[in-house]
Amino acid sequence: MSAPDVPTTMGALLIGGLFASLLSGVVTVQTLLYFRIYRCDPVKFKVLVLSVWGLDTLHTAFIWAGLWDYLIAYYGDTFDTKINFIPWSISMTVVITAIVTFLVHCFFVHRIFLLSRGNWFMVSPVIILALLRLAAASVTTGKMFHYKAFDVFKQHARWIFTLGLAVSSAVDVLITSLLFYLFQSKKPDTGHLKHVMDKLMLYAFETGSLTCVATIVAMISWVTMSHNLIFLGLHFVIGKLYANSLLVTLNTRRNIRRGSTSSGERGPVLFLEAPRNGKLSAPTTVGQRSLIDDYAPGSKELQITVEVETTTNIQYDSVPSVRGKGKSRY
Repeated sequence: MSAPDVPTTMGALLIGGLFASLLSGVVTVQTLLYFRIYRCDPVKFKVLVLSVWGLDTLHTAFIWAGLWDYLIAYYGDTFDTKINFIPWSISMTVVITAIVTFLVHCFFVHRIFLLSRGNWFMVSPVIILALLRLAAASVTTGKMFHYKAFDVFKQHARWIFTLGLAVSSAVDVLITSLLFYLFQSKKPDTGHLKHVMDKLMLYAFETGSLTCVATIVAMISWVTMSHNLIFLGLHFVIGKLYANSLLVTLNTRRNIRRGSTSSGERGPVLFLEAPRNGKLSAPTTVGQRSLIDDYAPGSKELQITVEVETTTNIQYDSVPSVRGKGKSRY
């Protein structure tokens, strides 16, 4: 590694580790909120949240183990030798980030699958790219374990790490674009439902663009500044952003629901039913339900709700009475 210096090596790792730890705390708070607010969610989605939280916690532990190796365990070694070394814990952060990313991608692919009414042609490319990203990260971790030095890793396996970051960015762009398209295609021209769909589109754009930008910046740092460790400090944060994007998406459902019912517009419910025996049934209308809670992943139906309240007042100027023998009648 040519002319390494403390701010762009040790400093980048330390700042990246601090930000990653901060975001890991946010993940923990979001997880607690999820289990407090959405106790009735399906078990499989509770397992997903617990898995992401557990992997995120393990990822943070590996980050601090790596920082211990760089800052404490190898204190006194020559600077070039210490910075060039790849601790096993740093190698593990790469594959754990990839697993968290894959789980979050699968979550959003599930949303696209429901919104598109089981369109495999739409979701298959996303699934393939997500698997490719996971495979690239797994190979990267294996190569890091094997070479144990950044200069050798860059010489023989630089392309595989670059491929993983590039594919991850492509998956984010695809998912965001597909969600945006599906929400836009179902959005009415006017009415309160248009406002709700606009809000869902905004959430999809914000969660997808944040992870995409972070991954692209890390990739650019890796390609253009591989002599320092800025790319690694940025990579520490990527997995945390994916975990938070999942939990924010789940935890904002109630807020969107409250906003969707504030205007008082009501109407029939359009069901886009989940697959039954491998087939999707046609839309049906029943009852009155809420858009956002029923849209939640794992629900049996996908709802689009417009409710209309009407009030009829009948006023009489007087109440006539007719008297006869016996009882009075009105």
